[in-house]
Amino acid sequence: MKTIKSNSINEIIIKNSRFINYLIKIDSPSINNYLDEIKKNNPKANHYCYGYIYNDIKHSSDDGEPTGTAGSPILNVLEKNNLNNILTVTVRYFGGIKLGAGGLIRAYTESVTENLKKVELIELNKGYKVELNFNYSDEKQINYILNNSKIIDKSYNENIKYIVLIKQDILDKLHNYNTNILEEIYIEKDS
Repeated sequence: MKTIKSNSINEIIIKNSRFINYLIKIDSPSINNYLDEIKKNNPKANHYCYGYIYNDIKHSSDDGEPTGTAGSPILNVLEKNNLNNILTVTVRYFGGIKLGAGGLIRAYTESVTENLKKVELIELNKGYKVELNFNYSDEKQINYILNNSKIIDKSYNENIKYIVLIKQDILDKLHNYNTNILEEIYIEKDS
């Protein structure tokens, strides 16, 4: 399993239609903010077709293009490249020449494929999103154990609570602490 190291934008033109593809690294299946931002930056576009894979969740949208001509081909490129934790959106500005179903499938596939050629891919390993609750006196030890793990939320109340993305070996080291696995996820190999 792989993901992109950083986000990327690429544009191709096919028969006067502009296809602008966005590759976006995601850490949840909540994609509306990304779509809203892309629509705000491309207010006159005709279509905003997308596909994403986050863990076992996969979804795509043709956004008004004929059924199966945009979202499915976009998602297919992600699957064939064994990608995860990724959203790709192709914005289309219609150029006045109809492409037909086969032409649309090829155009949307090419928009993603060309952008993928520009990015560096990184390996993903199975990991966990964990809620960790502990005493203030344990904070130094917890931070030492979590060293290179990604802490996505901290709260300080009666106890300390972290939401953290960790690999199995780190989870094993936390066996003496109150941990609650929220979900199995894929995380970057070096996290």
